[in-house]
Amino acid sequence: METYQCIDVHQAQQRLAQGAVMVDIRDAQSFALGHANGALHLSNNNLNDFISSTDTSLPVLVMCYHGNSSKSAADYLHAQGFTTAYSIDGGFDAWRAAFPQQVTSGAE
Repeated sequence: METYQCIDVHQAQQRLAQGAVMVDIRDAQSFALGHANGALHLSNNNLNDFISSTDTSLPVLVMCYHGNSSKSAADYLHAQGFTTAYSIDGGFDAWRAAFPQQVTSGAE
């Protein structure tokens, strides 16, 4: 059984609109320069808090730079109890190219 699924940015946008949680695992400076609207910055510093405070029945969308690092993060979140985890193909670069109007600057 797959632990996570790879989806494109359009599928990710649909799942986000349906109530999925999006996390961005890029470094803090990159996140502050721009991230998908509604994305939460996830780092080693807040990972345990995120896991303990988030409803694991909600789908979790994992975004990184290009869609590579997000695979292992999605796999890890699934192993921590998230029933549905997605890695976003193309990462933030693909999101920004497809949805430039859905990018926020500044730390959240």
